[in-house]
Amino acid sequence: MQVKDVMTPDPACCTPDTPLDQVARLMVDHDCGAIPVVEDPESLSPVGVVTDRDIATRAVAQGLNPFDTPARDCMTTMVVSVKPDDDVRVCCEKLEQHQVRRAVVVDARGGCCGIVSQADIARMMPEHETAELVKTVSQPLV
Repeated sequence: MQVKDVMTPDPACCTPDTPLDQVARLMVDHDCGAIPVVEDPESLSPVGVVTDRDIATRAVAQGLNPFDTPARDCMTTMVVSVKPDDDVRVCCEKLEQHQVRRAVVVDARGGCCGIVSQADIARMMPEHETAELVKTVSQPLV
């Protein structure tokens, strides 16, 4: 099975300048917990990811105003990416290696064309493989 078989295609994206209240609104409108941050709307080159947890812990809990705080101030800059034709097991290995729950899917030119989450994989993979993925991604870093 390939990443393109399980990914969410054409995810909502924002730029580093997008205010966090708008990022949160994208999450509500698209029923998701992560928004890829792209360099610009034309290239769609990923430069980060903002999760609902990032907004809560890096902005709200720090007393930052989400109406004045851009995505760049709380995004995770390490982007784990995969290609649509990658095997899902390759994606799982990357999620496990980096201990993240989502990977940005990039096309041949490096533009964001999808996102794949642990939950997307869990719906398609055998139960024992899903359990191993969740276990490995969730282990605390030492």
